[in-house]
Amino acid sequence: MSTLKEKQNIVVIGGGIIGCTTAYYLTHHPQFDPSVHTVTVIEAEKLANGASGKAGGLVAAWANPSNLARLSFDFHDQLARDHNGAELWGYRRVRCGQLTAVVSQRKGGSKLESSSHPNIGLGKWWARDLKKSSVLPHDLDWFDNESAQAYEEFADTSSTAQVHPFQFTSSMAKLAEQSGARIIMGKVESINCCDADGTSESASPLTSFDDLSQKKVVSVTYVDKIVLEQHTLPATTVVLAAGPWTSTLFPKVQMHPLRAHSVSIKLQRPVSAYCLFSEIRLGDSRQTVGTAKPISLEIYARPNNEVYICSQGDLDIPLPAPGNAVEISSDSCHDMINAAMSVSEELRNGKVTGRRACYLPTLDVGASSDPLVGPTELAGLVLATGHSCWGISNAPATGKAVSELILDGKISCMDVTSLDPRRIR
Repeated sequence: MSTLKEKQNIVVIGGGIIGCTTAYYLTHHPQFDPSVHTVTVIEAEKLANGASGKAGGLVAAWANPSNLARLSFDFHDQLARDHNGAELWGYRRVRCGQLTAVVSQRKGGSKLESSSHPNIGLGKWWARDLKKSSVLPHDLDWFDNESAQAYEEFADTSSTAQVHPFQFTSSMAKLAEQSGARIIMGKVESINCCDADGTSESASPLTSFDDLSQKKVVSVTYVDKIVLEQHTLPATTVVLAAGPWTSTLFPKVQMHPLRAHSVSIKLQRPVSAYCLFSEIRLGDSRQTVGTAKPISLEIYARPNNEVYICSQGDLDIPLPAPGNAVEISSDSCHDMINAAMSVSEELRNGKVTGRRACYLPTLDVGASSDPLVGPTELAGLVLATGHSCWGISNAPATGKAVSELILDGKISCMDVTSLDPRRIR
């Protein structure tokens, strides 16, 4: 996509983890030349405002899709070593286990209630037949052993790590800025294009055309958040990394955004580095597993005495406009807190420090759930979106691939055939 020494204005739409990591890899690419290339990130509200600042931060070599996951896991490790990630964004290796717990209603007088909102089984990728065991690992001492009915470790530190997503995204943005990128706070109104053969240089929003195959990107129009003035920024290449809001600028891509809730609890002491995929069942402790309705939670121990907890997604509230607040269900947060505290004395003694919700960029493209990474039929428009619950994990490989596409003209780090946006018809 690049001719050497030809002036290129690269605009990245979206200041989440995909957009900021892409800006990092663009500005750290061997071919990047500030006298030839400009890299501008445009974000509607603030960096990491969506799932990039509210997700759990699991990094897994065994994530989906496999062509992104293994490579991205290695890139996460390299970034942490290159830029002190352990200190700057809490990078560390972790263990993952699947756990089933049963809690007696009589315990502590607590009562667990399922949310009134129907849940989407987004996190159920980890579900499998458990090997029956009542013994937790010796260092998993912050979970009530008597509540545990079954536990199986399915990933260890050789293939699993974690980051703090907000800190990671902010660090990528800062490193990109230090290497020449510019970050603008503003709401993008349109990606503009004109005839690719030069017969007409009149630019119009891409949404004005049914057929984009004979068009090329020429600019991006946005409204500055501070002064509320409209500007049009010249662009030879646009990277659309707008997550669940992708469809507002490129309607051909149909998103299926899922709202996901999470809470965080500050503990009185550090706890061991485990990410637990749990089913917590309410019922008499003498009942067998399977007789009580479960509440599915992901429970991640973090550095600095913090535990992050999230539940499955829901479709109750439509996606708000970019920059608008996400509605938080107090019931959903209460259910998570109640369930988690019922199986851990450490959590019961902790302090709830955050309740939040965000939307995951899930695609609606038929059977495939793979993200879209690569060129489109519109010359100069590159997609990097639709990563669902694996955006944190797969951001580095995505950013690397996009940087190669733009500055080398081809992607060399991996085979992205299955991720080609042009598969959407």
